[in-house]
Parts: sequence; C-alpha cells; structure tokens
Amino acid sequence: MSKNHACCCTSHSHQHHTDHDHHHEQKPWLLYASLILFFSALSCQYLIQPKWFITSNVIPLVWYGLAYLLVGFSVWKQAFELVKRFDFFNEFSLMGIATLGAFIIGEYPEGVAVMLFYTIGELFQDAAVSKARRNVKALLDVRPNVAHVFRQHQLIDVEPETVEIGERIQVKVGEKIPLDGVLLSEKGSFNTSSLTGESKPKTYLRGETVLAGMINLENVIEVETSKKFNDTSISKILQLVEEASTRKAPTELFIRKFAKIYTPIVFFSALALVTIPYFTVENYRFEDWLYRGLVFLVISCPCALVISIPLGYFGGIGAASSNGILIKGSNFLDLIAKVDTVVMDKTGTVTEGIFEVQLVETFLDTHEFLEMVSALEKQSNHPIAKAVVAHHASSLDAENVEEISGKGLKGNFNTNEILVGNTRLLAQFGIEYPEKLNSIEESLVVAAKNQQYIGHIIVADRIKAEAKESIRDLKKLGVKKTVMLSGDRIGIVNEVANAVGIDHAKGELLPEDKVKEVEKLKAKGAETLAFVGDGINDAPVLALSDIGIAMGGLGSDAAIETADMVIQTDNLSKLNTSIKIGRATRAIVLQNIALALGIKIVVLLLGAEGVANMWEAVFADVGVALLAILNAVRIQKMKF
Repeated sequence: MSKNHACCCTSHSHQHHTDHDHHHEQKPWLLYASLILFFSALSCQYLIQPKWFITSNVIPLVWYGLAYLLVGFSVWKQAFELVKRFDFFNEFSLMGIATLGAFIIGEYPEGVAVMLFYTIGELFQDAAVSKARRNVKALLDVRPNVAHVFRQHQLIDVEPETVEIGERIQVKVGEKIPLDGVLLSEKGSFNTSSLTGESKPKTYLRGETVLAGMINLENVIEVETSKKFNDTSISKILQLVEEASTRKAPTELFIRKFAKIYTPIVFFSALALVTIPYFTVENYRFEDWLYRGLVFLVISCPCALVISIPLGYFGGIGAASSNGILIKGSNFLDLIAKVDTVVMDKTGTVTEGIFEVQLVETFLDTHEFLEMVSALEKQSNHPIAKAVVAHHASSLDAENVEEISGKGLKGNFNTNEILVGNTRLLAQFGIEYPEKLNSIEESLVVAAKNQQYIGHIIVADRIKAEAKESIRDLKKLGVKKTVMLSGDRIGIVNEVANAVGIDHAKGELLPEDKVKEVEKLKAKGAETLAFVGDGINDAPVLALSDIGIAMGGLGSDAAIETADMVIQTDNLSKLNTSIKIGRATRAIVLQNIALALGIKIVVLLLGAEGVANMWEAVFADVGVALLAILNAVRIQKMKF
C-alpha cells in the first residue's frame, strides 16, 4: 500500500521521495462519521426498511453519498494530484472509478464499503508511524540553544546566533559549549564522544581550541569565541547530514510497483469487457455490459491488498516496538530484512562508553598498591581517576596532594611520597618505568613510591557483554560483512574488533572519513548496508547508509533524528532481533499478497463471466481482508 505513509511521516532526513509520495492526512472523526452514516443507511435498507427510505431514489443516494464523500474525498484528491503529473493508472484512480461505478449502477453500500476499508487501513498505517514518531524526539537540532556571554560587565543569556567572534562566554558544568573557541580558563575536562567518537574524556589547557557540542564535565569555564554559530564544527556536521540525506534513495514497496502493472490491466480489461461484446455477442445491451464492466472494476479494486499490506507492516512495527526497537517506516522493515553489510561505531555501540579498570600490575601486594593509588585518585575529578576509585575505594586519605597539570598527582601516603598519573609524570621526575608501557593503547595509570616505579593500572572502555554473541548471530543470519569505523586510536579499535569477531576495522576517522568509507563499501557492492552508531559524528553516515540504526539510550539527539531505526535499550543483540522481525514481516506481507491476489483473480474471472455479483465480490474482498488482518496480527504474538 501507499509508501506515502510509510515514508513521508518519517524523519526529516528522508523527505526526498518520488513524486508518488504525497501524504494525505486521515482525520479519524471523518471515518467515525462515515461509519455511523453507513451502518444507519444499511439498517434502513435491510433491517428497519422505513417507507420513506425504501421508496425514495434520492434519500439513499444522498445518505450513502455523504458517507462516501467523508472518506472518499482524500482518495479522489490524491488521484487528481497524480493525474496532474500524468500518472493516470494508480490505485487511487482505480479505487475512485470503481467506487463511482458502484454508485452509477446503484450499488451504493459497496462503493462506501470499499472506501471505508481503505481508510481504516490508512489509519492503521498512520497509527504505526505516529507511534514510532512519538517515541523518537521530533526534528531536533543538537546545537546548544543558549550562550552565557559577558557584556557590559555582566553575564547575560543570549541565542548563540547573536554571539560575535571574540566575545567571552561562560559554560557551566554539564552544559554543551555553544560555539567553537579558545579556552580562557586554566583547564577543562570535556566529554567529546558525541562529536569526535573518542571514548575517553579529554582535558584541554588554557589557549587550546574547544568545539561547540563538547560537554563540560568539571568546573565552570570561560571561552573566547573564534567562530560564528553557523561556522562551528557541529553545524558543519549537521550540514553533512543534510547532504547525505539527499543521496539516500527511497525503496518502493511491492504494491507500488505492482499497481503500475495491475491498474492499467484492470482499466483496459473492464473497458474491453464493455466494448468487445458489441462485436461478438448477439442482442448486445450496453447497460448490461456496462454493469458487468463496473462490477469487474469493483471486484478488481485492491481493497484487500491495500489493507493487508499496511497491517502486515503495522504488526512488524508493533512487534519491534515491544522489543525496544523503533522503526520509522514500513520500508525500513523491508530493508532490514535484506541487510548484507553491517557497519558500526565502537563507543556506545560495541563498547559501553563506561571506563573501568581492566588490569592491575604491581610489584607490591595488589590490595596495598590499590589502597595507595586510590587514596590519591579519590581527590581528583578526572573520569579515569573515578574509574580507579570505583574499582577500589581506599579507606585512608593521602596528604599534601597536589596536581601536576596534564600529568597526574603527587602526595604522601603513610610517610611515603607517591606519584600517580601518566608516563610523562614519571619522566618529569626522572623515574624509569618498563618500556612496554609506551606501546599500551588504552588509558594508563602509572604509580611510583619514593622515586621507584611500583606498578600500573590499565583503564579502558568496557566491551558490551552481548557484543561477541551478537556479531556471531549476525553472521548466522547471513550478514556477509561486518565493519567497525571509529574515531578512537587504531590499536584500541583493532583490539575491540578482534575481541568480538568483527571482520574489518578502521580507527582515527573523522565524521567525513566515515562517510567516505561507507561510500567505498557501497561502491564495492554492498547491496543493503546498515550503519549502527550513537554519536553526533555518526549522523551523516546514518543518513547515507541504506538503513541507519541509532543506539537510543546513550545516543545523541542528532543520531536518533537521522536514523531510520532506534534501538532504545542500547543492546547490540537487538540488531539481530530487528532483522528477524523484518524477515517475519516480509513473509507475512508476501502471504497476504498471495492470498489477496489468488482470491482476487478467481473472483475477477467469475465476475467477467457474470457469475459473481457485486455483494459476492465485496464479501470475497472483505473476507480476504479479515484473513489478512488475522495473519498480520500473528506477528505481534511471535517470540524473537
């Protein structure tokens, strides 16, 4: 059925569609009013049978006509829109002519019934997409919407667009930096993962450049702006998203392609049914053959198809929602079923984006070593220090702790001088440490006691528990290639890829590099490529891929907005679930198409022979629609 609902209701990034894809709003109250008029007219015609209704030619026509117009107007409007574009043979014009034909031959209830069923199908489709849209925040701009700027010796809140280059702004803890600039404060620690993909929070010192979108983690800082709002890095990333969106081709649903063939055949078959007998049949009566031609058109109206297909997808979207997966349109269910290449980000997708101690190596007793290191680290707010304290919280306090900027901490513990920090801290004090430490890619905490190296702690982003099994299951489902693209250091990226069984990995990539890598994969023959990511930097590549999947729990607003699918739980195994749901949905939709077409062809042949009358045709159509509904509901009960 109409992809107009499946797609045009989805994200801003997918509005570049074919001319067929016009959206017409269905208003529920029109449907309810039509249903009341329809059933009250049916009651008068077949149950109550008042004389004023039965004997009148005008009252039933007006009554049914009003019920018809309430639900049929939008279909006729759609048909005229397409006819204006020289698309004469479409399901809207077929439905319009068939139902108008029913009225011409006096079969009013059938004409209304066809439009009612169609409208109910549309409302189901609307409800499915609206649900997905409500669960995903509407068109969000991730750029900060306020800047605290110093003007005339006071701090005022203004829109970031109004801030000039060279102005001084303040950024509080937990806030995003609104514009690119130079750090005026002594130092600051920032979460840059959504912007750069780098999993480790970064510390910047006075005079260094900081970017819009970075989140300030520790102290109130001041920044001197170096770019206008629209020139910031984050604005450029959002612009990349827009450009990538225009290159994303929409996938047409089966019924749209089918209708291009089916509709003209039905039109000309009905026309032939009326005209050819003039030359071949004795006692030809135009009225009789016109009746038969119109019955043929009513029978051929794709009502069961039109309702069964959206309901199949509605079931799939519902099943996905109940599994914590939001899908922004039925065409994406089709696509996820066919995925052969999965590309993913590292931080927040394969790893948790949470730092924890991976390894402790020391010459001392491990408990004693951790007590010593933790006693110093608990006086620091640095995320790596917090990871060490979370691993082992010292019951004692260090004394005379001082910070050595950008390198670590120095303090006294039980009368011993302790140094805790990075290798540069030990080098500053001329302390020798094992050469192998220089080749460790992960974040490293080294410690020295009384000028002697005593051990180190490796702190790293934790791989998700389900990651390895999820990648293995993807391959079992027939995914040919898995690729990881990350902004992190190459060593870490390769290590994570090897640990979970990903085929190919590339690190130290900027957002535009990820776009290029995906374009290369598509050029090399990736038929249906899915990208899974959660950062702002993933948004351009989410838009460019055939199906973009955002990890929603920790994901950025831009990634969620740009994505075609959102995994709310951040659980990578849900990717496998979504593929299974997509395939189950496709199977049900194909079953419904086969069922509807099979019965339709039989009844059409009977109608052409004059054996099937109007009510038999509508009954067959409604019966198929009900079977299709029951089949579509089945997916909601399936376990994935």
